[in-house]
Amino acid sequence: MASTADIRNGLIINLNGDLLRIIEFQHVKMARGGARIRTKFKNIRTGQVVDNTFRSGEKIDVVRLEAVEMQYLYHDGNHYIFMNTETYEQVPLDDEIFKEASQYVKENEVIKVLFFGSEAVDIDIPSHVNLVIADAEPGMKGDTVTGASKAAVMETGLTIQVPLFLNVGDKVRIDTRSGAYVERIKE
Repeated sequence: MASTADIRNGLIINLNGDLLRIIEFQHVKMARGGARIRTKFKNIRTGQVVDNTFRSGEKIDVVRLEAVEMQYLYHDGNHYIFMNTETYEQVPLDDEIFKEASQYVKENEVIKVLFFGSEAVDIDIPSHVNLVIADAEPGMKGDTVTGASKAAVMETGLTIQVPLFLNVGDKVRIDTRSGAYVERIKE
């Protein structure tokens, strides 16, 4: 068992039977009495955001998740189907787990799926991905000075803002944490 001194962003704990990922925390020293740790959690299974306060030194149950490399195969309407790259076992993931990340992952790509026992509870995608622009208004030569942007649809269906000089077929790097354009990839 760990204590509240071990709390950090991204840590997953078991609180009342729920798996919760710490989004943010803050140590608060009261004028009288002991210190408190205010935390904001995201429930891994439901996506609900929950606030909680712990007393300093209180014991918490830290959960270790097993990361397994799996290949994203397809979406069947209700589930995203992944295949274990070692055992070739296929695992369906619910929409709640993979819905946000599906905008950044192409079919046949390998990512890490996090398991709690035999249950797939979360995924771990890279912080940056490279995608090809599938649809955008045509760019003009010389549109690099103003810093203006336009909407572009990526090959996965994700819509982001990109500089005016980019065209259909250009490969761009995207930050998966913010969904923002980072740079053009030249091959």
